Amino acid sequence: MTGMIIKGVGGLYTVLTDGGERIACSARGAFRHEGVKPLVGDRVSLSNDADGAAIDDILPRRNTLVRPAMANLTHLFVVIPAAKPKPDLVTVDKLVALAEDRGIEPVVVVNKCDVDRAEADRIKSIYEGAGFNCFTICAATGEGCDALFGFFTEISKSKVTLSALAGASAAGKSTLMKRLFPTVDFKTGDVSRKIERGRHTTRHVELFEVPDAPGCYIADTPGFSMLDFTRFNLLELSSLAASFREFSDCLGKCRYTKCTHTKEEGCAVLEKVREGKISKTRHDNYVALYNEIKAIPEWKRKKEASE
Repeated sequence: MTGMIIKGVGGLYTVLTDGGERIACSARGAFRHEGVKPLVGDRVSLSNDADGAAIDDILPRRNTLVRPAMANLTHLFVVIPAAKPKPDLVTVDKLVALAEDRGIEPVVVVNKCDVDRAEADRIKSIYEGAGFNCFTICAATGEGCDALFGFFTEISKSKVTLSALAGASAAGKSTLMKRLFPTVDFKTGDVSRKIERGRHTTRHVELFEVPDAPGCYIADTPGFSMLDFTRFNLLELSSLAASFREFSDCLGKCRYTKCTHTKEEGCAVLEKVREGKISKTRHDNYVALYNEIKAIPEWKRKKEASE
């Protein structure tokens, strides 16, 4: 049998087989000896013996992520609040750059648009201008959600899609999941009035199929808001510029071959920023991420990535 891992908790897995059956299973001991761990989203082959069902093999992966531990994502929905807490676009661009580098299509979702519509529209203009699909919604009331849900239906028409929601604590990821799956008991955390940080409420990774969008799965994911961009060596410095899609037609056209696109004269990216063809906010965030990665010695990044 073959199927997809849709849930993983403490070494136990739930696999949705190609025949539509849900099977609880473990992984063969050989995986531990080889230092390989099955991930939610993995396509796997199964067999049954006297001890029950077990995962025999992991089929080739499209991509993997470290936190949360997942495989084969096609889309990353980056959820950002328009207010409460204050939107952090550097975190958004970290996640977008990571997705781009891994061949995952980023989609930006601006939540709590009812709290600050002007800010929601400003953020939307930045990411639509950069070439991304972007939606402004209020997950709590449902405003704008029909357009987002219609997008899920559209992307599921041609193939099976596997998506995750990512973003800062209290951005509204759990509320959006509840809006998508009203019969599932998702817990949501309130925002601390003192520090405006959400309480983490999700405890495991699990996939859910979107109603009216067969083959479109979304992961309920813990810890994504705590993603550490440099500690896990997720993106090489040399790959960062290519992970900002609006830079693409500038790369290779700068005066200097080793242009960092941060401050050099004759930089094609900076020229487009001056012309207003690339958002200054996006470029400022690129520079912040460039400096963040550069500040970590290569030996330390590799050491921490292997831990």
